[in-house]
Amino acid sequence: MSPLVIVIILSLVCILGFFNEKVTKLTYEISLMLFSVVIGALLLAGTAIFKGTDIASVLDQSHFINIEGFLMKGVLCFMLFAGSCHMKLSDFKAQARQVTVLAIVCTLLGTVFYGALFYGASVLLGLEMSLPVCLMFGSIVAPTDPIAATSILSKFGLPKKLSFLIEGESLFNDGVGVALFVCFSGMATASSSGDFVGVMLREILGAVVTGVVMTVLCFLMYKYTKSKTLGIFLCLTAVSASYGICEWLGFSGAIASVICGIVFSYLRSRFCVNDDAEKTERFDSFWETLDTLLNSMLYVMLGLSFVHILQMEHVVIISLIAIFINLVSRSGSLGISSLLMGKVPDGYGRLDFVKLLTWGGLRGGLSVALAVSTCELLPERIYYVILGGTYAIVFFTTVIQGLTMKPVYQRISRRVVQKKAG
Repeated sequence: MSPLVIVIILSLVCILGFFNEKVTKLTYEISLMLFSVVIGALLLAGTAIFKGTDIASVLDQSHFINIEGFLMKGVLCFMLFAGSCHMKLSDFKAQARQVTVLAIVCTLLGTVFYGALFYGASVLLGLEMSLPVCLMFGSIVAPTDPIAATSILSKFGLPKKLSFLIEGESLFNDGVGVALFVCFSGMATASSSGDFVGVMLREILGAVVTGVVMTVLCFLMYKYTKSKTLGIFLCLTAVSASYGICEWLGFSGAIASVICGIVFSYLRSRFCVNDDAEKTERFDSFWETLDTLLNSMLYVMLGLSFVHILQMEHVVIISLIAIFINLVSRSGSLGISSLLMGKVPDGYGRLDFVKLLTWGGLRGGLSVALAVSTCELLPERIYYVILGGTYAIVFFTTVIQGLTMKPVYQRISRRVVQKKAG
C-alpha cells in the first residue's frame, strides 16, 4: 500500500471520527464504514461525470484498495493478537466445549448450508456455479469476525459468559473457515489440497505449536526486562514471527496469532503479577491504541471498496439472496450446534440464544480478503458474484445488524429476565 493511500485513509479516519463524535454519535466502527460507503459512492459518481478525463482516471483508482494485502500480508496478526491478549484462559476452560462446538461444528454446518442454498439459487438464476464453488463461497462468509465482535458487540453490555462465547467463537473459527476454504477451493479448481480433516489438523495443530513456542521464547525475555518498550517489542516479535512461520509452513497464521495472545495473557497473569504498574499500563494502552487504529483503517477501506458491488450485474438480487441465505444458514447451524454444546450460559433459552447469535454474527475483513483471493481461481463473472455477495453480507451485518444489535439484545434479555422471574 502506497504512503499516499495510507495518508488518505488516516485522514478519513480522523475526519469521519471527529464528525461522528460531534454530530451523528453512532457506534464508532459503524460510522466509519457507513460514511466511507457514501464517500465511495461520490467517487464513483465523480468518475461517471468526468468520464474520459484525467480526473476520472484518478477517481477510478482512488476507490480501489487492496484489502487482501492490507490484512493477509500486513496487520491481521496484530489485530487478532490485540483482540485476544486480554482473554483469560480460565474463562476458556470453563466454556471450552461451547467455544469448540461453535468454532468448528457451527462453522462447518454454516458453510454446507450456505453452499447448498446458494447453489440452488444459482441454478434458478442461471449463474452456472458448481456446488464446490458455492461451498467455497460458504466457507468465505461462514466465519464470524473477531474484530467486529470485540469492538462492536462489547459496547452493548452483554453478560460476561455470553460475551466471551461470542468473542471466543469469532476468534477461533477463522482457522476452520480457512481450512474449509482451502479444501473447497481445491475441489472447485480440480486441484489437490487434501481432505478436510487433514487440512484442518495441519492448519490448527501446526498453528498452536508455533504460537506457543514463539510466545514462550519471547516471554522469557519479557518477564525479566524492566524496559516498558522492550516488552511491547517482544510481543510484536512473537506474533509477527508466529504468523510468518505459519504462512511459510502452510499453517493458520490467524489461529497462531490468537494463540499468541491467549498464551501471553496467561503467562502475564501467572508470572507478572508484581510487574511495575506503569509497564502494565503501557502494554495495555499500546495494544488498545493499535487495535483501534488498525480497526478504523479497515472499516474505512471496507466502506470505500463497497462501491465495487454497484458495478456488478444483477447486483440487487444477488445481494439480497446472499444476505437472506446468510441469515438462514447461520440460524440453522446455530440451532444444531446449540443441541451439542450443553447448557446455554447466563440463563438463555436455546431459541433466544440462536436469535441473539444469528443477529450478532458480524462479518468483516477476513471474508473480504478470502473473496478477493479467488480472483485467479474463478472466471471473472463468477468471481464478481462471490465478491459482490461477500461485500453485501459484510455491509449488512456490520451496519444494519450492528446498528440494531443493542435493541435486539435488550428485547431478548428482557424476555430472559421475565422467564427467570416467572
